[in-house]
Amino acid sequence: MKRALGVSVYPDHSEIEKDKAYLKKASECGFSRIFMSMLEVTEGKEVVKEKFKSLISYAKDLGYETILDVAPNIFDELQISYDDLTFFYETGADGIRLDVGFDGNKEAKLTFNPFDLAIELNMSNDVAYLDNILTYEANVPFLYGCHNFYPQEGTALPYDFFERCSVRFKKHGIRTAAFINSQAGKIGPWDVNDGLPTLEMHRHLPVDIQAKHLFATGLIDDVIIGNAYASDEELELLGRLNRYQLELAVEFTNEASKVEKEITLTEQHFRRGDITDQVVRSTEVRKKYKDAANPAHDNTHEFQIGDVVIGNDAFGKYKNELQIVLQPHSDDRKNKVGQITEKELLLLDFVKPWTKFRFTEK
Repeated sequence: MKRALGVSVYPDHSEIEKDKAYLKKASECGFSRIFMSMLEVTEGKEVVKEKFKSLISYAKDLGYETILDVAPNIFDELQISYDDLTFFYETGADGIRLDVGFDGNKEAKLTFNPFDLAIELNMSNDVAYLDNILTYEANVPFLYGCHNFYPQEGTALPYDFFERCSVRFKKHGIRTAAFINSQAGKIGPWDVNDGLPTLEMHRHLPVDIQAKHLFATGLIDDVIIGNAYASDEELELLGRLNRYQLELAVEFTNEASKVEKEITLTEQHFRRGDITDQVVRSTEVRKKYKDAANPAHDNTHEFQIGDVVIGNDAFGKYKNELQIVLQPHSDDRKNKVGQITEKELLLLDFVKPWTKFRFTEK
């Protein structure tokens, strides 16, 4: 499934012109999806419809898909019913996210709405909610899954729970989404906003590392910035991100040679299928560079987790093999050429047998 980047906007807490400027910038950076909050509506039905319609129409011209986040109180406030989604269709939205669940049959029926609106489910529960809906023969292409975000520090999901919840959706081929947290964003749906990530471990990380992590799990198709507004720098950083292959940022040592940098940065790496606990081995490169000299340097101290090492001239047939250190060890036949940045070490868990990966220079 193709992967997408998304942003969130909160029309009840922002100015429409600022929202439009934000959507334009994000579009230029390759974003194509919008989470639009409709959890707080106080104006009348027609005023609300026109306000959202104006913003969604602008977004559509930029190529966005827009999912409206709705809660039961909205239906009461606007005097509309889940049995008739005309109101949402008339705003121009592409789908609605259900903040609460029903009996399974109701959700399945909603996927057959006459407007082809996607019905997005809350993924942040480790229960057989989706299975129940699927037993009622839901219209699967119109069923999405999206995790929650958590505005209060310390309340977002732990990774193992997130993984179990996500697998429930991914195994059925449902399109999935989760939220990351802009370190610049100040706007969210509530009066508490300590950031809006799905995973607690992400709350204070740079946006690109959060996104790399979610994509690396293989469980999330769409990564959405939960809070508004992300900085231009953050949007550009995410726009340049490789969504389909893990790219690890490496800081080179002063002594790293031109050949070692070339091996590291220009080659397509993959981990050998017959793995070892001590290192990730990228072995194909040694064949290509078997005749390239590689004098010893930075080879006499103990290597640490995340160090990038390359076999030197003393390593025989293993000369110019690249490795990422997973367990501290010493071997003077290897040169330390750099290290993966500390905040990216969590990504090493996702370099599995045969995983394809690349490096970028920090």
